[in-house]
Amino acid sequence: MTENRIKVRIKFSKHGVMRFIGHLDIMRYFQKVFRRAEIDIAYSGGFSPHQIMSFAQPLGVGLESDGEYMDVELNSMISSEDVVNRMNEQMADGMEVLSAKVLPEKCGNAMASIAAAGYYVDFRDGFVPPMGWREAIKEFMAKEQIIVTKQTKKQELEIDLKPAIYDFRLSSYNEKDCLYLMVNASSSGNIKPAMVMQAIYTMLELPFDEFNLLVTREDTYMNIGTDKKPQFAPLDAIGSVV
Repeated sequence: MTENRIKVRIKFSKHGVMRFIGHLDIMRYFQKVFRRAEIDIAYSGGFSPHQIMSFAQPLGVGLESDGEYMDVELNSMISSEDVVNRMNEQMADGMEVLSAKVLPEKCGNAMASIAAAGYYVDFRDGFVPPMGWREAIKEFMAKEQIIVTKQTKKQELEIDLKPAIYDFRLSSYNEKDCLYLMVNASSSGNIKPAMVMQAIYTMLELPFDEFNLLVTREDTYMNIGTDKKPQFAPLDAIGSVV
């Protein structure tokens, strides 16, 4: 980071029709927000300068989220509250900036910090699995291994999901019963919630269609513990409000 620039981590939510906007369009959207909000964002050098921003992890099209993150570099700022207010004045319905924290100078970027992600999983009306699926979660998590086939860009691989599932239980979201799932979201793991749901549907011998799921990312986490004893904290657990 260039001397005197301020590195800021911005947390935002994405709901409603905005869930159908892909990552590249979200990047362009925020570029316009910074310009219209007259925030003093830093630009790269060279022949074609661009705003210095990076996102923690692209959200799949169709998913909503309460915990998205982006890191930006600013030349100057009045306060965290001012950044949040200025951005929210330019936000479309379904998008909201939740916080802006100034990061320590040597802090790693959001993308490199990701270790896990939490999700609320619900079902579309008329597509709730038959009776017994709630009880099946305990049986599913009691398995020593959960072998699934993962499609990569080059090949199909058999992997064990069990070590990558940190939490899977009944929960509630917006006063409605649902599932809560926390999985490995690092660059070496990056397990999608649909993959876990497909595995439990397979165990129950039920047909699976990802379209039947309503998925909301609860938050994105870093590991402040060790590989053997992970301790997860949201990406906005570091930094300070100024």
